[in-house]
Amino acid sequence: MPTVGGLFYATYGPADGDALILSAGLGGSGGYWAPNIPALAARYRVIAYDHRGTGKSERDSAPPADVDAMADDILALMDGLGIERAHVMGHAAGGVMGLSLALRAPERLGKLIVVNGWSKPDAHFARCFDVRLALLRDSGVEAYVRAQPIFLFPAAWISENSDRLDAEAVGHVAHFQAVSMLEARIAALRAFDIDDRLGEIGIPVLALAAEDDMLVPAPCSHRLAAGMPNATLASMQWGGHACNVTKQDDFDHIVLDWLRS
Repeated sequence: MPTVGGLFYATYGPADGDALILSAGLGGSGGYWAPNIPALAARYRVIAYDHRGTGKSERDSAPPADVDAMADDILALMDGLGIERAHVMGHAAGGVMGLSLALRAPERLGKLIVVNGWSKPDAHFARCFDVRLALLRDSGVEAYVRAQPIFLFPAAWISENSDRLDAEAVGHVAHFQAVSMLEARIAALRAFDIDDRLGEIGIPVLALAAEDDMLVPAPCSHRLAAGMPNATLASMQWGGHACNVTKQDDFDHIVLDWLRS
């Protein structure tokens, strides 16, 4: 099982291709990107990793103090693999980790893709975090996992994929991260605020928003794109928070076209 500094990772695509690191959202699993990896790996050296404290990565580490600490693991992964510079694509939590690096270590990044991310706390996703934490604390892991699709996917997609979601839930429950780790990660994400520093981010950034996202409102991505001097906004009208899963082909097309531009 390949690990670097306690981080589990998997690589795909040509060994001599430009590196593209994929960082997942709150769940932390590199497997989240499975629908997109075939298209991305046709051109890039893709590295998907499990966030510290999740999946197959080190589970007994201290919870992160802030998003910067979470983002430092991307640099640790790069250093361990001998990668001086990489493109990074992050979904929600992974996206704001990329923004942290864009401010602190821009020389290590090529292009950055932030999927359904944000630059400052938002009242709506704060309410969603409150509800999810209440479910976890009061009803347990299984109830939390079963409720997840409501936040991640459009209603029609859930109806059409209910059996698939039920099957996947078994694995999610079995490999759920420690509650203390999840609580710390949520606290870090809620506190993340670089809104007054967006103008300092000069690397190319794609802010990709699903307009029907029920977890992170699309205007959060609009604000990101408007605040950075070298940013592009891409909007998907349908797809929900996990638009890379529900609208895989459209998502891959947007990302690959922008990376090639």
